Amino acid sequence: MNEHWDGIGFTSQRTRERLIQRLRAMGIRDERVLTAMLNIPRHVFVDEALASRAYEDTALPIGHSQTISQPYIVARMTEALLAGRELRRVLEIGSGSGYQTTILAALVDEVYSVERIEPLLRLARRRLQDLGYRNFRFRLDDGGAGWPEYAPFDGILVTAAAAELPQALCSQLAPDARLVIPVGNGAQQQLELITRTAEGYRREQLEMVNFVPLVRNER
Repeated sequence: MNEHWDGIGFTSQRTRERLIQRLRAMGIRDERVLTAMLNIPRHVFVDEALASRAYEDTALPIGHSQTISQPYIVARMTEALLAGRELRRVLEIGSGSGYQTTILAALVDEVYSVERIEPLLRLARRRLQDLGYRNFRFRLDDGGAGWPEYAPFDGILVTAAAAELPQALCSQLAPDARLVIPVGNGAQQQLELITRTAEGYRREQLEMVNFVPLVRNER
């Protein structure tokens, strides 16, 4: 990759710091999440033509009818997943550009990420490697079945909207682990937090979001 990670102008450290200030103002409190988002260069995860918008709080297209989520949603989902804890093994459904994957890789011991679009997977893997991360594993699949070979997970984060709560993912949660997932059809969905308890699963609604749908590949 030829990107300049330190950046100048619209990719400068000051520009990133302004984004972190906005995230704080919007209610993000976990300093680990804020530090990761300050240090990880979002502009290398978008097309060069969109780099000037990389630190705006907005979703951006990454090709293949997919988007990189707006920074606030990345921070919100990551903060909800961590809940102040140290996580060892996390599953991500929907690698996309690899930006959310990289945020997770900076914060947990092991990241297992599933992506159904092969060109995006290859590019995401290269970006993580170029940034020096090695604590990740990718799988080409639609993610609907999770990744049972490495279950149970201390957390699962889904970056596409499911029409209903996927039971396969719930079953791969470790005790007290959390699943963060957008659920619903249409232009907006409800971001939900699912916690596995001794009695079953506790569901909490966090806020309205707008994600691309979770698509199952044809077999």
